[in-house]
Amino acid sequence: MDAFLVTCEHGGNSIPASYRRLFRGRRALLDSHRGFDPGALVMARALADALGAPLVASTVSRLVVDLNRSIGHPRLYSAATRAASATVRAEIVDRHYRPFRAHVERIVDASVSRGRRVIHISSHSFTPELDGKVRSADVGLLYHPGRHGEATLCACWKAALATLAPGLRVRRNFPYAGKGDGLASHLRRSLPPDAYIGIELEINQNIAAASPRRWAALRGVLIESLRAACADAAVDRESRAPRSAAKSTSTHCAAGSVRPVPAREGD
Repeated sequence: MDAFLVTCEHGGNSIPASYRRLFRGRRALLDSHRGFDPGALVMARALADALGAPLVASTVSRLVVDLNRSIGHPRLYSAATRAASATVRAEIVDRHYRPFRAHVERIVDASVSRGRRVIHISSHSFTPELDGKVRSADVGLLYHPGRHGEATLCACWKAALATLAPGLRVRRNFPYAGKGDGLASHLRRSLPPDAYIGIELEINQNIAAASPRRWAALRGVLIESLRAACADAAVDRESRAPRSAAKSTSTHCAAGSVRPVPAREGD
């Protein structure tokens, strides 16, 4: 049986009082996509409510510390916090980074210990244009292509979205590679593919900022399509013969059927 978990690492742009001096004159930066992921927390709450899943979310700005980066990653801190003393940076990690990660790990470990596979949806959003380049997608589904369960679920989710919202531009492993550094990658290192599926859901911020009706409609279709995708992926899981997780295969889902096709990223 599967257990869902929803996280949101970049849900807000608040600055704890202890560190506000580091961000004087940076209000515009905090309010931009670099300060947080607009819409990601709203999406995360909708998913958690619909799935009856625990939600672990942060509203502290990623510019204080990026909860979706590993310790030692060059973008763990922003320019503002890198300029602080080593003592202050260590305090930030102890107060904000480690508790978030530990909370997620406790939930995952508890589910796995009960024999349940965890389906972790990490909710994010992306700016529609970065460095002068327009991102040609409405929704991105990020996963590790070498883990069959993740590839299967994302292929099925994409197929379900094509049925329910054919005009929606959905791409896999876009605008980022799903196997890159992040919370899901951290969890994959200690959890086998049959115990953990980590998917990063990326929403175009143009939609989150659109009319309330359009934004609500997208949340609804993402939830409905995820449910359909999980049902289709379960068919594959039950009928699939054992195979090596190292094989580079994805999955095509249509009308409840599942068949392997060569994996493609960014499609």
